[in-house]
Amino acid sequence: MSASPDREIRALPLWDGEITVRPLSGGITNRNYLVEDRSRRAVVRLGADIPVHHIRRDNELAASRAAHAAGLSPRVLHHQPGLLVLDYIDAHALTPKEVRAPSMLERIVPLIRSCHREIPKHFRGAAAVFWVFHVVRDYAGELADRQSRHRPLLAELMDKADRLEKAAGPFEIVFGHNDLLAANLLDDGNRLWLIDWDYAGFNTPLFDLGGLASNNELSPADERRMLELYYERPVSDELIRRYEAMKCASLLRETMWSMISEIHSTLDFDYAAYTAENLQRFERAYDTFSHM
Repeated sequence: MSASPDREIRALPLWDGEITVRPLSGGITNRNYLVEDRSRRAVVRLGADIPVHHIRRDNELAASRAAHAAGLSPRVLHHQPGLLVLDYIDAHALTPKEVRAPSMLERIVPLIRSCHREIPKHFRGAAAVFWVFHVVRDYAGELADRQSRHRPLLAELMDKADRLEKAAGPFEIVFGHNDLLAANLLDDGNRLWLIDWDYAGFNTPLFDLGGLASNNELSPADERRMLELYYERPVSDELIRRYEAMKCASLLRETMWSMISEIHSTLDFDYAAYTAENLQRFERAYDTFSHM
């Protein structure tokens, strides 16, 4: 860790005596640190607004507070521009393999439903809308403007995005997390927690469900079970097709997010490999969707 973040963290007016500061691994958008003083542990998240990724820290703060009020996420202890301090949860982040376990899906799906239904009851201030089709079109414009190596793919990807948007409606609107990677789900041994609200905003529930499935490589049988758990009823072929369209959109967004990060991010992460992996997964999912 550089001296500058260390000094910034140590200067915060909330520590009880001497502290230890340790970087936390795993983040590919923010820099995260575990801080321990004489009486508690906390997580410090460092990260400014990232306009190219539609990340606004005032929205992340409001969503974090609402998620805590809804009982889903740790408490916000402190915030200032570019910095957020949260209660530390003594828990481990899930892996995709753990997410795929049938017993775990039965725990995760009610958590997602609570996110969708309960957070709007607590959210204060102006709220964001996370519309994946706008996001990918904006990414395409930025990639073209910045002469990305991926420019030859953009026309075809945007044509596919248009087809997916038409197929995914009609749209129910809920409050989405919009980044359901396994690492954003914590298990403390008694309950699950949902963390990291960088992309939070109103959306269709099928985006979160599709993201959970695509990020963690659920099987078709698990996907149907997930949808039945969420909707608490058997699902129709029409809903399955709409869901498949949003799952493809989730994979397309993750692919293009990585393409953008290849240009803009300063974090030590192999974005080129991440782009290639997600592009392959998107093409496979789109092929399945197009043959439905």
